Amino acid sequence: MAGGQGQRFGGPKQFAELAGRPLVAWAVEACRSVCEGVVLVVPAGSAEDPAVVGAGADRVAEAGPSRSASVRSGLAAVPEEAGWVVVHDAARPLATPALFERVLAEVRRPGGPAGCVPGLAVSDTLKELPEPLDAGASTGAVVTRTVPRERLVAVQTPQAFRAEALRAAHRGGGEATDDAGLLEALGLAVRCVPGEAANRKVTTKEDLALMAATLGGPVGGFRVGQGFDVHPFAEPSDGRRLVLGGVEVPGAPGLAGHSDADVVAHALADAVLGAAGLGDIGQHFPASEPAWAGADSLDLLARSVAMAKAAGWRVGNGHCTVVAERPALAGYLGAMGERLGGVLGAPVQVTAKRAEGLGSLGRREGMACFAVCLLLAEGPGGGLG
Repeated sequence: MAGGQGQRFGGPKQFAELAGRPLVAWAVEACRSVCEGVVLVVPAGSAEDPAVVGAGADRVAEAGPSRSASVRSGLAAVPEEAGWVVVHDAARPLATPALFERVLAEVRRPGGPAGCVPGLAVSDTLKELPEPLDAGASTGAVVTRTVPRERLVAVQTPQAFRAEALRAAHRGGGEATDDAGLLEALGLAVRCVPGEAANRKVTTKEDLALMAATLGGPVGGFRVGQGFDVHPFAEPSDGRRLVLGGVEVPGAPGLAGHSDADVVAHALADAVLGAAGLGDIGQHFPASEPAWAGADSLDLLARSVAMAKAAGWRVGNGHCTVVAERPALAGYLGAMGERLGGVLGAPVQVTAKRAEGLGSLGRREGMACFAVCLLLAEGPGGGLG
C-alpha cells in the first residue's frame, strides 16, 4: 500500500528516500521475503515514476479515494488462485522478513484464523477526551476518563489473511482503518502476534529523519556490533553433528539447539544485526517457530547480512573467538573463516580459546563464541574515509 498523498509529511512519503532507497523499494523487498507476487498500489498517474518502476513490483494498481478502496484496487490485481494475501504499508520500511513469516504462519496453519496482525503493548497512559485534541486550540480538552491499557495493543503491518476471507470482507465496500477491522465486523477470527519496535511508521519528515539516524544515515559512518552465543553438548544418542562456522568437525559431540546449533555463526549474526540496530537472531528466527528447526545457521547469517544491507550497511570485517575445552579446533579455524567470509562478503578471522577448567565451559558441558563485526555505510562517503 503506497497510495497516500502524505498530507502530514508534506508530499507522497512513499517516494521519499531512506538510506538511499525510496520507501516503496523497501516495502516491495520486504514483501518478497514471503510472497510469490507483489502488487504495488500507488497514486493515480504515478505508475511511471522512477521510484515505482525501480521498486520492481509484479503489478501496479491505482489507489482509490480511501485506504480501504485502495486495498480493493490492489486486491483486484491479485490472482484469483492466491491462497493468502499479505497487506503491508510502504510507510513501514523496516518490517523484517521474520515478522512477515510470523503473521503468515498463523493464517496458513490448519485451523488457523482468517487474519493475523502484529501488535505492540501500549506503554503510555491513555486518556479519553470528548472530542479530538486540537493542536491549535487556545485551551485544552477536559479528560473524560483514563482508559485501561493492559489488554490494548498498537497494531502494525504486515497483516496476513486467508484470501477468501479478505475478499469477503471487502465485498461490501466497507471502510476501516485497517483490513483486520473489516474481518472483525464480519465476525471472522483475527489473531495478534508480537510486532517489532523498529517497525515504526513514517508519518512526518521528523519520523523519517529519526529512522535515518537510527540506521546511521544513508551515507557515511560505521557501526560496531558484538555478538555472543552458547550451547550445551547434546546427548550422544541424539546423533547431532558438530558444526562451527559452517564447517563440520567430524567425530566430535554435537551441540543441542533448535537449529544446527552453530555457535560461531549465531554469534556473528548477532554482531551483524546488533551493529545495524536490528535486534538479534532470537527476534528474527525464534526457537518457537518450527520453520527454523534444524536450520542451516549460515542461511540465518546470510539473512542477517541481507537485512543489514537493506538498512544501508555492508560488512567491513568480522572476528569470532570460540571458547571450548574440546575438541581441538586449530585445524578447522581457517576453513571457518573462509565459509563465514563468503557469506559476509568480507574477511572473517576465527580464533579459539580454552576456559582453563573454569565454569560450565571448563567442565566441558558446552561451547560458546564471542563475535565482533564492523559495518560500513553504503554509498558515497561510506566507510572510514
